[in-house]
Amino acid sequence: MRANRSRARILLSAAVTLPLAAGALALGIPGAAADTGDGGRDVLQGTHPQWATASADHGETAATRQLTVRVYLAGRDAAGLTAYAKAVSDPKSAQYGRYLTPAQAEARFGASPEQLAAVTAWLKGAGLRITARTAHYLEVTGTAAAAGRAFGTELHDYARKGHTYRAPARTASVPASLDGAVLTVTGLSDAPRSVRHDGQLPKPGPVFKNSGPFSAYHGENTDTSLPQAYGANQPYAVKGYTGRQLRSVYGAGEYTGKGVTVAITDAYASPTIAQDAAQYAAANGDQPYRAGQLTQSNPRHYRSVKECDAAGWYGEESLDVEAVHAVAPDANIVYVGAESCMDDALIDSLTKIVDNRLADIVSNSWGDVEANLTADSAAAYDQVFKLGATEGIGFYFSSGDDGDNVASTGTKQVDVPASSAWVTSVGGTSLAVGKGDSYLWETGWGTQKSVLSADGKSWDGFPGAFTSGAGGGTSKAVAQPDYQRGVVPDALATANGGAAMRTVPDIGAVADPNTGFLVGQTQQFPDGSYQYSEYRIGGTSLAAPVIAAVQALAQQASGGTPLGFANPAIYARYGSAGLHDVTDHPLGPDTELAVVRVDYANSVDATGGLLTSLRGLGHDSSLPAVTGYDAVTGVGTPAAGYVGSYRK
Repeated sequence: MRANRSRARILLSAAVTLPLAAGALALGIPGAAADTGDGGRDVLQGTHPQWATASADHGETAATRQLTVRVYLAGRDAAGLTAYAKAVSDPKSAQYGRYLTPAQAEARFGASPEQLAAVTAWLKGAGLRITARTAHYLEVTGTAAAAGRAFGTELHDYARKGHTYRAPARTASVPASLDGAVLTVTGLSDAPRSVRHDGQLPKPGPVFKNSGPFSAYHGENTDTSLPQAYGANQPYAVKGYTGRQLRSVYGAGEYTGKGVTVAITDAYASPTIAQDAAQYAAANGDQPYRAGQLTQSNPRHYRSVKECDAAGWYGEESLDVEAVHAVAPDANIVYVGAESCMDDALIDSLTKIVDNRLADIVSNSWGDVEANLTADSAAAYDQVFKLGATEGIGFYFSSGDDGDNVASTGTKQVDVPASSAWVTSVGGTSLAVGKGDSYLWETGWGTQKSVLSADGKSWDGFPGAFTSGAGGGTSKAVAQPDYQRGVVPDALATANGGAAMRTVPDIGAVADPNTGFLVGQTQQFPDGSYQYSEYRIGGTSLAAPVIAAVQALAQQASGGTPLGFANPAIYARYGSAGLHDVTDHPLGPDTELAVVRVDYANSVDATGGLLTSLRGLGHDSSLPAVTGYDAVTGVGTPAAGYVGSYRK
């Protein structure tokens, strides 16, 4: 899913900033208000965009121009928050599993009344008006001149990609007398990381359907009249794996996720999700939903509907909900929609989960490339993740669908927020499920495509160009966390030169759309009608909810104790029988793997013709899946013993 629509859906931040300091803490991004600047002010690192250069400067922003910014609060003990989140997440720590309630976390780490009063007085004194207030930030509105006074920098207009955007002329700062009360500020730049369009949610988008022939399981249906590839006739792609098959190959056993709640965050909310999920479960042998098992917590209003392609998110929500229920049929699911696909809205959704402890596990199938996430937003995200860790909440993010991102961006880079040291980054595989729901093999997800020649005798361009694959690689912004030391090869950790850095993903699961999951969704057909239909889909948008569901099974196996931020526990299982060590050549170094895929040319039916292609497996841009840790599947995928390994 993410591979097909992410660029239209996911617009977290368009502003490119300088890399974050490599000397970060072993976990996460350092507090933004860390350096004392001239005149007794603390610098808010990452608030001056790299593109705001002297050569692009069009002069000072009109002093009377209105703007709205968010001032995030660091809390009364930012260092203590980091230390406690780390301790309760580490199985080797005496504090492991000693989670706090939201009220306890707020009392211990939230902003004090004195901090709030000081920040409020400073902002008002600069001429800014407070328009919204939460436990985590103050939203203020005022003129560019007032914002410049508050944050110690003029605001200028800069040329960028044919447009003119506002940005700080230098890195923003706050009075040192605030004594670290401010974490960061967002919104001083108006480059498109939020947009202004208001509207109601649209109806579902145009239909997409898969054409057959299909295989019911890998290798079940092979057409010997088609050209061979790699010395053999290759089988047709599966119609789409179901919950029964995924539960079998990932070792669900007797566990169903009972007593566990999984939250799903996306932007917007499908108007047909309840009926679609129920119909899908009935059609594919999944357990019916109990009354109240699937709930939603959505905003009252939505924005950026056109810019974010709101209807494009409906399929994402359908995939996430149906995949979690298929693998963990007794887990409760709460869908928490964001009012847009922008950073501030998504952070608000994540914060809602933490402040109200709505779930134990949070699945997130969205992201953007690292170059597009500014340090100010990264700090705000990490604060939410760390607060969640203190409460025993784990966040799981898809690692991306463009491999090393060179083909899509021209630069080798990882995805965010998946590269945060405080989340579990989920990579992807191509999965072969055999007859009787048996596990055959997995490769790292990386697809090459060649098409059937006009005469039907060969595959044009064989083996084909790279089309998509699991995101992975080495962060340029986040230092290597403790839990990766001794597992991630030094060559990967230091791939960017210099200090060891965060490498992603952490773990993997099925993601390849050619070996993907069957999903059901209401879509608009060519005659204008809206009908439920099913199709095969994938991406690490599939892998993330699958792993979230497997973690729900593991939490049930543990006796119901929340797993919390699970990376230390996951890495502790590295090299064990609980994980499949996935490589690109599971059947031997000389055996290449592929499937044949047939698509409708018009995405609906055969009236527009059929398109037959060969999809080569296990070729993920520059990222190989090898023995041991790799940047495609992390430590591997869950095996039969994984869930049971959490029993106490």
